[in-house]
Amino acid sequence: MKEVHGGNIYKYERKMHDFSANLNPLGMPEEVKEAIIGNICAYEAYPDTENRELTAAVSGASGVPGDFLAFGNGAADLIFRLSLYLKPEKTLIISPTFAEYEEAAKAAGSEISRYFLTEETGFRYDEGAEEAVTDGTNLVFICNPNNPTGIPVEKEKMRSLASRCREKGAVLVIDECFSDFLEEEERYSFLPFIDDFKNVVILKAFTKIFAMAGLRLGYAICSDGKLIEGIKGTLQPWAVNTPASKAGAAAAGLSDFVRKTKDYVKGEREYLISAFENLGLKPYGSKANYVLVKSGVDLKKELEGFDIMVRSCGNYPGLDNSYFRFAVRTRKENEYLIECLKNIFRKERL
Repeated sequence: MKEVHGGNIYKYERKMHDFSANLNPLGMPEEVKEAIIGNICAYEAYPDTENRELTAAVSGASGVPGDFLAFGNGAADLIFRLSLYLKPEKTLIISPTFAEYEEAAKAAGSEISRYFLTEETGFRYDEGAEEAVTDGTNLVFICNPNNPTGIPVEKEKMRSLASRCREKGAVLVIDECFSDFLEEEERYSFLPFIDDFKNVVILKAFTKIFAMAGLRLGYAICSDGKLIEGIKGTLQPWAVNTPASKAGAAAAGLSDFVRKTKDYVKGEREYLISAFENLGLKPYGSKANYVLVKSGVDLKKELEGFDIMVRSCGNYPGLDNSYFRFAVRTRKENEYLIECLKNIFRKERL
């Protein structure tokens, strides 16, 4: 089976330092752990297919109307549900980016086209992406901030892209699963415009910011009621299990935890970027909880010898085997990573 994600700790027989999965370095909040354990008696019954408690919690915390929300088994589940519901003939993917967009579109029988952001521009978004939305384009995927670069796009540019998609009859999916880590999230999130664009779907996840990867919980936001109901009605009815629902309801209002995370990640990201540059690596302009670097050394292979997992990005269309993505971890873990990299490059020079 080909690897298209990080976090595959299970293939190792020893404990690994996981820099391949972009999860909150502060770990799961205590309130979430207590909700999972404290509601154990509720797990005997089937999950609520309407996700009433979870919907109320997310709606109350975000201000998004409950009928704008659809929940799933992580954001990846919603990507597949959306593609299978829409059955787009042609899908445009702003690349390099998350592999699941292509996998979901192909599962729905869609033709794939790409607009590539290039190294020459630092993988930053440019308005050429709008021109790539043409007559016949049905579905467009963009990740903001992008995975694996961590580079965000200002909401005004997203609004212009959304207008172009609406003009051409395309649904625009904006994956904001990492936006919670942005210091100035309000500069980038499309949420203020969601009422005005029924052709836009925003994806969010509890997975990353609340370190709930094993529970699997994400949600879609869209002001088109028909589209939301279509997402809900695709695939099996119990998309969200009860432990995940209880955890999500507890996490929804933890704004102080999110703010603490933003501050912590900023400091550790800046530490890593500075250390990478001092080692002669080339990092790009990430504002998220991970950093993309370019190296002539196979860092994935070398770091495995130090019990460190890192995401090789050679299977991202638009990148090659010289690109590697590092999650931002705790200071202790980050210092260990940098010391190991120093050893690797010292050996390379001998």
